[in-house]
Amino acid sequence: MAFLSACKEIACLVRENVRPLVGSPEGGKVLHMGADRTPTEKIDQVAEDCVLEYVREHALCSLLISEEAGKVPVEGGEGTIFLDPVDGTYNAVAGIPFYALSLAWAKDGVVQQAFVQDLATAETFTAIRGKYARCNGKTIHVSSTSRLDQAAMSVYGRKFDPTRMMQLGHKIRRWRLLGASALELSYIGAGRIDGFVDLRGTLRVTDAAAGMLICTEAGGSVTDLDGAPISFPDEVTVGRCLVATNGVLHHKVIEYLR
Repeated sequence: MAFLSACKEIACLVRENVRPLVGSPEGGKVLHMGADRTPTEKIDQVAEDCVLEYVREHALCSLLISEEAGKVPVEGGEGTIFLDPVDGTYNAVAGIPFYALSLAWAKDGVVQQAFVQDLATAETFTAIRGKYARCNGKTIHVSSTSRLDQAAMSVYGRKFDPTRMMQLGHKIRRWRLLGASALELSYIGAGRIDGFVDLRGTLRVTDAAAGMLICTEAGGSVTDLDGAPISFPDEVTVGRCLVATNGVLHHKVIEYLR
């Protein structure tokens, strides 16, 4: 089965199974510590179980890497799937309609296909390397915003020196912090926001793999804080900082972060 077609079926299963847990204290019940060394809440586990069962039944990869389960070998398939079963868990448990299923398929260490679905609305972003980025089947492209004082950017920071961020913050027009990085990267691709800066150093491959491909295939740029190409290890305990923009603004953002 084609990866993106399979992802649509997976998303339907996940939405159906997590629906009773959305906006519910039960959904936020901590079950155990995940492979990423953060608490696994019930809504995360239910979503991940749906994906794991489907991937195994359809042999969609040879290895699945997820925040909760870590590395899971899969018989009969090829390539690696990076999974975040619920990106934006806090939003989901709180009943804020901005949380997503994120799936990326990689071969020989390079992400080739990406799927991000807003589980609250079923809006779906997809990308195939070198071919397209789409939202609900329609081609998307980053914004043409070229001035920081007209830009809207999502900015994340926690327990960090705010000095470098404040230099940028004084320049951009609007700050946003929406709470689901895969969707925020996809929103850059759709031209809804102009950039995404994560200074926490906790962004993992499972958080970013799908959204990064959607962003770049739509014309955006994604790098580390110094503007260098960014890569993630196949390890959910290792986090990175990241800058993503519409491309036009990228060098300006990097300069203000220095």
